[in-house]
Amino acid sequence: MNSLDFSRLSDFIDKKWDESALPSLCEFIEIPALSPSFDSDWEENGYLDAAIETFISWVKSLSLKKSTISVHRLKNRSPLLLVTIEGSEDGEVLFYSHLDKQPEATGWSEGKGPWKPVIEDNWLYGRGSVDDGYGGYAGILSVLGLQEQGLPHPTCRFLIETGEESGSPDLELYLNELAPQLGTPDLVIVLDTGGMDYDRLWVTQSLRGIVAGTLSVQVSSVGVHSGHGSGVMPSSFRLARQLLSRLEDEKTGEILPEWLHIKIGDEVRETCSQIVNMKGDEMKDFPLLKDVKKQVNDPLDIFITMNLKPSLSVIGADGIPPIESAGNVLRTHTDLKISIRTPPGIDAKSVAEKVQRLLEENPPNGAHVTAKMTEVADGFLSPKLPNAISSALEEACNEFYGNSFMDLYIGGTIPVMAMLQERYVDSKFIITGAGGPGGNAHGPDEKLHIPTAKKVTKCMSSAVKSVGDYRRQKSKQ
Repeated sequence: MNSLDFSRLSDFIDKKWDESALPSLCEFIEIPALSPSFDSDWEENGYLDAAIETFISWVKSLSLKKSTISVHRLKNRSPLLLVTIEGSEDGEVLFYSHLDKQPEATGWSEGKGPWKPVIEDNWLYGRGSVDDGYGGYAGILSVLGLQEQGLPHPTCRFLIETGEESGSPDLELYLNELAPQLGTPDLVIVLDTGGMDYDRLWVTQSLRGIVAGTLSVQVSSVGVHSGHGSGVMPSSFRLARQLLSRLEDEKTGEILPEWLHIKIGDEVRETCSQIVNMKGDEMKDFPLLKDVKKQVNDPLDIFITMNLKPSLSVIGADGIPPIESAGNVLRTHTDLKISIRTPPGIDAKSVAEKVQRLLEENPPNGAHVTAKMTEVADGFLSPKLPNAISSALEEACNEFYGNSFMDLYIGGTIPVMAMLQERYVDSKFIITGAGGPGGNAHGPDEKLHIPTAKKVTKCMSSAVKSVGDYRRQKSKQ
């Protein structure tokens, strides 16, 4: 009596996407709702508010039962939308998505542009389509699909922010303010990632964290002619290079401190091996120049290194003049912007403190060294899904994709994930989405694969419905 009719759900979701969600999403694409980091006049321009109002108008057009909508605006903070659909059984689900966008970018194909929605060959082009404008639509429709069949579902809340592309600087404040309304979710669903193909649902199991900042090495108060001081005065660049060797083997690129590594278990390694066997050829393409060799070559090592191991990159420099204006002068200092990707499960704050001590203690030649880590964010390590939720998701994936869902490990960082996990320590997570090859989320020709957006929506219906079973099983334990 309470089983989910997959065929009926599929027809309903397809129709709602085609007739309702896609037209509204096209309206959203037309709004240049840049994230605050890219639009200093965002408040005056009102585009973020316009994006929220567009989504609200769409929600109000639906026949949702027991739903409420509230917009929250803390002073000088980007607005946040909260949609609540009261449940008809125990359990709570929190959906997270965002409506702010990356900048326009250049290089869009002829006839296409960031603020011009174009539907072509199962794709919806336009900035914010796949990152992450579609997410709220998919989440709401996944619940509506259950209501259409008269099925019980848990209370579902949709937290939709407008600062994610700026690093979610306001979200913590809103989470504090809305803590009583948000409750404690059994399941958190984030539809802001994707996978390595569109043939299955990819569920993100981990994200790396980041520790980034500036290493500054100062050796003199004024520049000195190299004909006078070279060979006597220490080079700030050489000393900076020497300090970085405390972190990284300059010959291999291997990160040296043990506290920056995690143990990679057999189960994780086996999953990585499965992914490589499926998609190994797609990991061979790096834009290296002729005869430039990779640091690692085995496909499995490449995948693990990219997604589960620490790495160091120098991403900027100050104190070094451009070549055309460089004179024969020993420079006073070298400043390097360094970025360390930390493995999932490692405390980024602790790493930042250790990195600072490692680089500042016992400076070579008595140089004045500072290492200020200004960007510190934990990674994400997903807890295991309960059998009730995992089984329901698996059944839906086999129905709508024709394949089981696949675990995925991602080398990037999404700060909001660590933020949500730190707050909801006992919650389970499904981090997935409609992103995939060719989606170009931050570049030209960003596009949403419409059939995948529909499949994601249907699978989330099954996941949401399973929370009630999870709660019942949990209560018996």
